[in-house]
Amino acid sequence: MIDITLPDGSVKQFEKNVTPMDVAKSISEGFARNVISASFNGTTVETVTPLTTDGSLVLYTWNNDEGKTAFWHSSAHVLAQAIEELYPGAKLTIGPAIENGFYYDVDFGEHTISEKDFKAIETKMLEIARGKHDFKMRSATKAEALSLYSDNEFKTELIENLEDGTITFCDHSSFTDLCRGGHIPNTGIIKAVKILSVAGAYWRGDENNPQLVRVYGISFPKQKELTEYLELLEEAKKRDHRKLGKELELFTFSRKVGQGLPLWLPKGAALRERLENFLKTAQKKAGYEMVVTPHIGQKELYVTSGHYAKYGEDSFQPIHTPKEDEEFLLKPMNCPHHCEIYNSAQWSYKDLPKRYAEFGTVYRYEQSGELHGLTRVRGFTQDDAHLFCTPDQLDKEFKDVIDLVLYVFDALGFENFTAQVSVRDPENPDKYIGDVENWEKAERAIINAASDKGLDYVIEEGEAAFYGPKLDFMVKDALGRRWQLGTIQVDYNLPERFDLTYKGSDNELHRPIMIHRAPFGSIERFIAILLEHTAGNFPLWLMPTQAVILSISEKYEKYSEKVLNLLENDEIRALVDHRNETIGKKIRESEMQKHPYMIIIGEQEEKENKITVRKHGGEDLGMISIEKFSEIIKEEINKTLKSF
Repeated sequence: MIDITLPDGSVKQFEKNVTPMDVAKSISEGFARNVISASFNGTTVETVTPLTTDGSLVLYTWNNDEGKTAFWHSSAHVLAQAIEELYPGAKLTIGPAIENGFYYDVDFGEHTISEKDFKAIETKMLEIARGKHDFKMRSATKAEALSLYSDNEFKTELIENLEDGTITFCDHSSFTDLCRGGHIPNTGIIKAVKILSVAGAYWRGDENNPQLVRVYGISFPKQKELTEYLELLEEAKKRDHRKLGKELELFTFSRKVGQGLPLWLPKGAALRERLENFLKTAQKKAGYEMVVTPHIGQKELYVTSGHYAKYGEDSFQPIHTPKEDEEFLLKPMNCPHHCEIYNSAQWSYKDLPKRYAEFGTVYRYEQSGELHGLTRVRGFTQDDAHLFCTPDQLDKEFKDVIDLVLYVFDALGFENFTAQVSVRDPENPDKYIGDVENWEKAERAIINAASDKGLDYVIEEGEAAFYGPKLDFMVKDALGRRWQLGTIQVDYNLPERFDLTYKGSDNELHRPIMIHRAPFGSIERFIAILLEHTAGNFPLWLMPTQAVILSISEKYEKYSEKVLNLLENDEIRALVDHRNETIGKKIRESEMQKHPYMIIIGEQEEKENKITVRKHGGEDLGMISIEKFSEIIKEEINKTLKSF
């Protein structure tokens, strides 16, 4: 007999070779019908894997992320079989599950594939799925695996890097594929599929390798869920920040300026300024000091910090000056500059903490295929700050930064979020700089602070920055998508590399601890996410134009200007639409521009010295005084923009 521990802590005894599905059936036949994947002692297993030792078992359904991963990974196998049958001679490479769906990279050879082929692939996938074929894992020797793929150089390369005795295949129907495992019980669970797109992809992500075709798809256990997902995609298209940014006249790009280098138009620049001023006000209350650093620095600066070793080859290349052997770099990070600001004076423990903040623009050479609107750019501005503190101050300073991040989220309507403590990957120590003891201290400090603040957090191995662990905030937007927004990092390494010191109460020199933090992260990316989250309907305090004044005819222009002046005196951002257009057209276009309030001016309004107010979306507030309207605006802003 073996003991199987379930997630609720209960322990059940079973005969050896019991399967996860057997355990599920012992709980409930109804529950077992929904189980599609499992893990045993932290390792993903098949639902039919025999269990031979004591251990902890977790059973997953479609409602679990792990269940979806198994479902989409299995669907990638079905996609691969469909491609193999429809395109003889096509060479399969790899096909993983991704956050939403799956893809398969394929060398189609002489075949071409486009959107017109999607329906045929979907039909073939559903035909295969209806066969209810079991997914079965089997082991193979290296020689057997190489023999099977003798005509596929991509699979051969993968197998050559595997050890004999660790190679497994998954079979279903007449199809087999090199695979580590993690499948649903059978193909019949797949009820709905959609091929979403095709794109180019270099083999193993290396532009020196052959280019393949990446086929993206998604699948569901019910047709209704696919229909809902496709409706969500349509809504996402409407909310695409690139589309909204153009419609709202916020930013643009120019081929002559260069890829990934956004140009901010007047309305966008004003939006950025309001965001920056909002954070500057909160930072000032929290004791931060603003600094400014140059866009370039000597190469030696980034060699010292370690950034050159991590970013140098993949970033903008050094700038050579007329002076021999003198090299500068476009700065990839602000932190080395802030270390040098700290180093410009000798500090006592009584002077700490020092909190330096900067909206500093940095540059990284993203591959052209990875650029995407404002979310992946080559030049971006970080709301960066670096705090230098004593060990005794670390806990309070870190928690105060958490409070600042939560204040930002609250003011901008990000209510649904979790926290992620990103720590080292213990299997890859070479990815990180600094000694193990300092890493352990930093990781403990972050975990303790997150626990004390009551954050809903998870620990993710391998997601730390190269110089230290971090606390990332994962925000879910209005469409249910997850974004990383806001990061706080504890760093013992850069103070060591830059020889930062302060004089302690014992009159000896000590190393400060450094906290990196950026509530927005990148201003560009933050605005992109905010645009898509709000569909351009920003919180009222942030809107470029809070009210637009629409006169019914030119006879009321003088009164419209009077209303404008009164609103501006109350610091309400408004403008007058003077165009000789119908009031209906002005209202429609104002709706498209997302103006929160429309003020209608006509004969009655002028006569009574009032205004008629209409909210974005159609709500009519009727005819009210200008003073009353100003109160409405201020109350709405104060309700959202609480003092830090």
